[in-house]
Amino acid sequence: MPRRVDHDVRRAEIAEALVRVAGRRGLHAVGMRDVAAEAGVSLRLVQYYFETKEKLLLHGLQHLVEGFGARVAARVRDAGAEPGPRATVEALLKAALPTDEESRTFHLLYTSYAVLAVTDEALAAQPFLKNPDAAEDTLTGLLQQARDAGRTPEDLDARMEAAGLLALSAGLGTSVLVGQRTPRSATAVLDHHLDRIFPATRGGD
Repeated sequence: MPRRVDHDVRRAEIAEALVRVAGRRGLHAVGMRDVAAEAGVSLRLVQYYFETKEKLLLHGLQHLVEGFGARVAARVRDAGAEPGPRATVEALLKAALPTDEESRTFHLLYTSYAVLAVTDEALAAQPFLKNPDAAEDTLTGLLQQARDAGRTPEDLDARMEAAGLLALSAGLGTSVLVGQRTPRSATAVLDHHLDRIFPATRGGD
């Protein structure tokens, strides 16, 4: 009897291969043949599952985002049984800073995809670039909850602060990647801005 193939597992294995290759060589330099070799499967199999390079990149990056979500959830759990608004906001923002190999790969590939999409219409047409909108909505909701609970200044503009914090996190991440600052320095800058938003909650809620 032929061995039954778990297609979800196979897709995940190929996506992980993409992430490994792109983390070493850069997203722009990765082809379907490279991913097939890394995964130890045929090019035909990669094409069977993903059809085009654009779909392969999209799936690989979505796989990366799932891993990011798991890291955020782990940080929230580490903050205690009932993490407050600052702890949750910190978990979201600090998980994206490239402070270890996994988060470095996440930031590198996420940023690379956005840059490539500027000149590649096929990449730009994929839904991946809508993810920052979802992150902004989530962060806005957390800041609104904190404001309503009296954890931030009463006049806090949650949407503006959310957009600013995400832009700050992205910029700090890039500065770490290029060696402009250390992960510790980047974290200190982020903490400085969070102290302004949560003036009475330094180190907690």
